[in-house]
Amino acid sequence: MKKLSRFLALLLALVMVGTLFVSCGGAQAPAISETAGAEEASKDLLARIRERGYITVATEGDWSPWTYHDDKNQLVGFDVELAKLIADGLGVDVKFEETAWDSILAGVDAGRFDIACNGVGSTEERAEKYDFSTPYVYTGAVIVTRKDNTSIRTLNDLKGKTTANTASSTYAAMAAEAEATVVPVDSLTDTLNLVIDKRVDATLNARVTVEAYLKEHPDSPLMIAGEVPGEQTVIPVKKGEDSATLLAEINRILEEARQDGTLALMSVTYFEADLTQPAWASGC
Repeated sequence: MKKLSRFLALLLALVMVGTLFVSCGGAQAPAISETAGAEEASKDLLARIRERGYITVATEGDWSPWTYHDDKNQLVGFDVELAKLIADGLGVDVKFEETAWDSILAGVDAGRFDIACNGVGSTEERAEKYDFSTPYVYTGAVIVTRKDNTSIRTLNDLKGKTTANTASSTYAAMAAEAEATVVPVDSLTDTLNLVIDKRVDATLNARVTVEAYLKEHPDSPLMIAGEVPGEQTVIPVKKGEDSATLLAEINRILEEARQDGTLALMSVTYFEADLTQPAWASGC
């Protein structure tokens, strides 16, 4: 009986110690978790990017020569090289997220993408929701029609006509302002095919993009029918203090690339001209 009593006493003591241990551990765990959460919340976007080791970049992958796939199906283009340059300057890797144009800015706003590199034009409307880098490319926009269409040469000629463009692009806004009916599309390929097939009368796009297409397709029935004012091309980030240090670093990297000639060399490589100096300009 004495042995049994001792055994029961020992068992009871162990149970009490275990209960105390679990109770203490359970009480401390939330405090540790809350502290870690607070520390994470105190880090801005740049700190989080550096901690994870990569920057997430939204791009279309179907808009040559800005962002497209080569004959080996590798993602290439001016904006692809620019994103890699920025990632190198930040000391991190780059993770590209290919998506339709109409999802790019919304994804930046929602925090799914850190930045967008896709020939984005700066506008007053976009500036209400996003902060912009300094401009890195300046290039004009053009009106594209079939060669057998002689009725469109200026923006005024678009009144009552139909155009094709991605819905949230500045080109779509420009056409709508000219009182054209805009047919929404998902990609440049869809846009140009609608014009070729006479399902719309025209489209607007960056001159360098159209010239690259016509060079690759010399037998195309399309032509540049006229020129229109464009915009400055920038990198958008989500508006607010959380993105401020990232934007400052991006501007530093862009300025260094501008000063040492890297930006101009990239422009000549992909656009066959140095478009990094102010001129009348265009974005997407």
